[in-house]
Amino acid sequence: MVRVLSQSPGLIHQFLGELRDVNIQKDRMRFRRNIERIGEIAANEISKTLTYTEREVVTPLGIASMQALERQPVICSIMRAGLPLHQGILNYYDQADSGFIAAYRKHLTADTFEIEVDYLSCGSLDNRILILADPMLATGASLEKVYRMLMQRGMPSQVHIVSVIASRFGLNTLRAKLPEDVHFWIGTIDEELTAQSYIVPGLGDAGDLAFGIKEE
Repeated sequence: MVRVLSQSPGLIHQFLGELRDVNIQKDRMRFRRNIERIGEIAANEISKTLTYTEREVVTPLGIASMQALERQPVICSIMRAGLPLHQGILNYYDQADSGFIAAYRKHLTADTFEIEVDYLSCGSLDNRILILADPMLATGASLEKVYRMLMQRGMPSQVHIVSVIASRFGLNTLRAKLPEDVHFWIGTIDEELTAQSYIVPGLGDAGDLAFGIKEE
């Protein structure tokens, strides 16, 4: 299943516009917060697909029934760009477990690269709800490699992939390579991917804009 969050009216359009705007991007705190907001929107939409149990709570004047989430998810994010998106999702699933992956492009030539994973910290995923967050889905190579590594930690009951912007190519590639029951929650889809695997119009390097330019 693929759900494009910006296909419906809402404030996500404003948040996406501010993320892309080269002038507003100069405010790092606002950039991070807008990614976080999109994480919150995705988390809320995912919550509508999960299972709940009924319980009672005591109020000052009586007893009320409520629906409680049956099982908390595990939120895994690709650092460092994924950290604000992770926080947005965690704002809604505040009792969730968290996992973190350090992955990056190791360039072989100007136009070719391979994905290197330096670090992966995550508990068991067996029969858990996995939410895998990466703000920019360009070629899909990072998410595919990380997904396969995470599957070595156990078989989740559900897998949800959250991205702010995806290229059409990258999304189609992942849909072809990952199981059919993986759910995608995408802020918006851009049609162009350059020879260097940059999304156009995109928004630039999300990690650099959120945390500062890194040394190669």
